[in-house]
Amino acid sequence: MRTEQLEYIAAVTRLGSLRRAAEELRLSQPALSETVRNLERELGVDLLERRRSGATMSAEGRELLPHIVGVLEAVDRLRAAAGEQHRVSRMVRVGTVNAATVPLLIPVVRAFRAAHPVTQVEVVAAQQTDIHRALAEGGLDLGLVNHLEGDDPPAALESTRLLHGRPVVCVRPDSPLASRAAVSGEDLLAQPLIAMRSGYVMNRYVHRLLDGRSPCFSYSTDGAEMGKLMVAEGLGVTVLPDFSVVGDPLERLGAITYRPLAGDTTRVLLMLQRRRAASVPRAARDLREAFVRRAGDLGGTLSAPPDRAAGGAED
Repeated sequence: MRTEQLEYIAAVTRLGSLRRAAEELRLSQPALSETVRNLERELGVDLLERRRSGATMSAEGRELLPHIVGVLEAVDRLRAAAGEQHRVSRMVRVGTVNAATVPLLIPVVRAFRAAHPVTQVEVVAAQQTDIHRALAEGGLDLGLVNHLEGDDPPAALESTRLLHGRPVVCVRPDSPLASRAAVSGEDLLAQPLIAMRSGYVMNRYVHRLLDGRSPCFSYSTDGAEMGKLMVAEGLGVTVLPDFSVVGDPLERLGAITYRPLAGDTTRVLLMLQRRRAASVPRAARDLREAFVRRAGDLGGTLSAPPDRAAGGAED
């Protein structure tokens, strides 16, 4: 049971409907409803009466309301006693679709660890939709997700752009494609393609790039990490944002390299997202600021100069 769940129930009671509560909390109505259902399953009580006209508090929910209010008031007293502005969480959870953005993620975690020696950072790999749901429900503090430029971020989440890059083809240095200045969609059709599973932004991008055509052979994998390992082992090529490849340990070791896509001007954005909330734990706030500072130090991009990206054997 989480405090946010009780706050949501209190909002539904105060406002008289699930819809109005969702609007005030800046959550989607399905996300709010699912969070309430999880609490109902945990308590074994139907807190809401759901009708076609909307959802309102049930009789059982109204009976439990004084206890819910009592818990929330106790939490408020605890926060006040601890000094909310100085409260430090023991755990900060970060969801990411792109765990190996090493030049961004690793320095941030290292700097945060030095400033918060007793606070753990848990990095959770997940699909974008799962990260959004966990952020809305309070299961994650921060989320790192990819967006194609022009995508609309969820209104219920606060989004900050950290990096911008371009899609590139990740290949082994001994691949014939590595000797080219750029790779075309036709080139990809002739190669075994390691594709991201449905639900990832790069799956949508590659489908659009190839216009629905299928390569000579393809694999499907869950996330950039396994895709890069499969490339390093010679199973094929994959398409990723450049900021997922530049500075990666496999790239630094010379096991993988990358080439731009010919004639493509698509930009991929790495976004930092969090739930809109009146109260944010200090540790989560500090970690977010560390990400923003590091992105600023990187100039907002990890894109290599054209001469390096088009290089041959020296990569």
